[in-house]
Amino acid sequence: MKRFLASYKSSLILLGAIIIGGIAGSIIGPDIAVVRPFGDLFLNLLFMIIVPLVFFSITSAIANMSEMKRLGKIMVSIVIVFFITAVISAVLGMAGTTIMNPIGDSDVSAIKEMMTNTEVPDTEDVTLLSQLVNTFTVSDFSELLSRQHILQLIVFSVLVGLATAMAGEKGRPVAQLLTSATEVLMKVVKIIMYYAPIGLGCYFAAIIGELGPQILEGYARSFVLYMIISIIYFFGFFTLYAFIAAGKDGIRAFWMNVLPPSVTAIATCSSAACIPINLDATKKIGVPDDIAETVIPLGANTHKDGSVIGGVLKIVFLFSLFGRDMTSVSSILSILAVSFLVGAVMGAIPGGGMIGEMLILTVFGFSPEVLPLIAVISTIIDIPATLLNSTGNTVCAMLVTRLVEGKNWLKNAMSKTADA
Repeated sequence: MKRFLASYKSSLILLGAIIIGGIAGSIIGPDIAVVRPFGDLFLNLLFMIIVPLVFFSITSAIANMSEMKRLGKIMVSIVIVFFITAVISAVLGMAGTTIMNPIGDSDVSAIKEMMTNTEVPDTEDVTLLSQLVNTFTVSDFSELLSRQHILQLIVFSVLVGLATAMAGEKGRPVAQLLTSATEVLMKVVKIIMYYAPIGLGCYFAAIIGELGPQILEGYARSFVLYMIISIIYFFGFFTLYAFIAAGKDGIRAFWMNVLPPSVTAIATCSSAACIPINLDATKKIGVPDDIAETVIPLGANTHKDGSVIGGVLKIVFLFSLFGRDMTSVSSILSILAVSFLVGAVMGAIPGGGMIGEMLILTVFGFSPEVLPLIAVISTIIDIPATLLNSTGNTVCAMLVTRLVEGKNWLKNAMSKTADA
């Protein structure tokens, strides 16, 4: 019990503050808006740190990846498996939100009056190529120093990180500087997060006081929907992946060894904490050591199917809240693409959850004021998301082994074990 409380202490405090804020807003009503400045203070602190955090964290992560050049075929297989499973999870999340909209029939029209500048001003029509240029680049360096251009800043950070890695020894001092700066900024984030329960609690109280408790139904529906999707993905798709990896024997081996990493994911709510347990489980299944020791640590940072599904849920939640069109092909593709970026790519970055949420707001033109609305979703889906993120690495290690060693890899592993 102590371990559980220690692992979830911050999440429980944050969730408790949000619940208290929601109750206070429901009881007091619009007059609770007097505490909103305390919430605005928290938002401003986050916005203040977001640009340097994005630049240094992404650049540092890429600048220090030079040791991965030797991985060859294993790395190619990992990229294929991680990409395909992330896309499948995004599509599943989109299908789930289509069947069960997280907002439902709740009357949330008042939020449009409360939130100002929720839409990006209309601009003149531009060609597709011009839009791509504007999406990924800016015409002046100074424009990168704005949270309105997060995606362009990410592109610039990737280029600087690659250049630093390619510079080899001469670039090492820069890589060390980037690493040190990232550590310092993460400490700043940690300090800011001490204020998060007060800031988010007050902001949420103001929102509930203005909108009424009807928005709470949206969060309840979001949680139920995420749980349903998680159950389907965990039992259905993980079983399918195990079958693709090694047939019926793969299914048996996976479910015989998946309980420890699953329980650890639920107990710790940390993919990193699950690395030793996942390594032990994959090796017991029969995955070769070199593949297990590459897939599991790498997957803890970059393979987050649960976060991808969460990204879809957050985007659809905002789209439904503000009456955005979700029926066109372009809207569906953009939701899938951004959710993939938010979950699968941002997960590799320290503080990536917050950066991913800012990316959602920037790409789709929502006001920064709506950040707490999707931050609440991150909190309530934390446990099942971690379960999918972490345990998914175990079955992905099996799929990678299938690509690297052929379809009989598990039988060969079982034969070696029997001979020993």
